[in-house]
Amino acid sequence: MDRERADGQLAQIAETVGLARRLGARVWLRGGWAMDFFLGARTRDHEDIDWFAPAADAAALAAGLAALGYAPLEGAPPEQQLDFVKDGLESSFALVDLAPDGRVLAAGGPWAGTAWPAGLLDGPPGRLDGLVCPVVAAEAQIEIKRMMPVWDPRRPRRAKDAEDIARLRAALAGA
Repeated sequence: MDRERADGQLAQIAETVGLARRLGARVWLRGGWAMDFFLGARTRDHEDIDWFAPAADAAALAAGLAALGYAPLEGAPPEQQLDFVKDGLESSFALVDLAPDGRVLAAGGPWAGTAWPAGLLDGPPGRLDGLVCPVVAAEAQIEIKRMMPVWDPRRPRRAKDAEDIARLRAALAGA
């Protein structure tokens, strides 16, 4: 594991959580770092830091991140996802709408209005290396990793996703 990269990513996770708290905004880790926070252990290298954030908080988060030295990246439609880089480390914020009935919906792009898995944002916070961070619920993480190649055929199955699913299922079975 690239310890220096992981330490830098953890510092940016802490920075982002602190920023969100100061702004009164909400963020939830998703992807590999969410799994590590759920498990309470570093399991593998991570290419980037993936988040969910309410679309209603996007402008404030973007301005706050810019003030902290994060530079925006071109990529997905901005109503769907915001991408940033700082110190060579990327962070992506998939934007969601929070429906009055509790469903979490894709905020924009080709899947606007599509519901994410039930309970997505209902899990307990994760903990890792003394940091506490809101994370996607483990059951929803499994569903997303299992279904992403079906929902978006351009995204092939990856060995790391199968390994992550096995780790999460084992942790849930032992809980």
